[in-house]
Amino acid sequence: MPIPAIGAVAGTLPTAYLENTAGAAPATDGGGFASSLAGAVDNVQDLSSTSKKLAVQAVTGDLDDIHAAQIASTRASLTLELVAAVRNKSVDAFNEIMRMQA
Repeated sequence: MPIPAIGAVAGTLPTAYLENTAGAAPATDGGGFASSLAGAVDNVQDLSSTSKKLAVQAVTGDLDDIHAAQIASTRASLTLELVAAVRNKSVDAFNEIMRMQA
């Protein structure tokens, strides 16, 4: 089952930086990473609200399929953990780059 939170980065190649044959670093403003991260955060919010809505329906007895609530809760939890891990690694990488410049 594909994870929608990282669907935006599924088409990127890990060796895309090797395609630049001129030897110069490719010009980038970081917009691709920022938009992917923003999309992931939006997806986490959507999954969380869906999970909360289904949980309320389960508690009130309005939900026929309790598995849907459990699956939505697990998806929201795993997606949040993924976004948090990417954020933590990004901060670690930024701090490492700052240490190299000093």
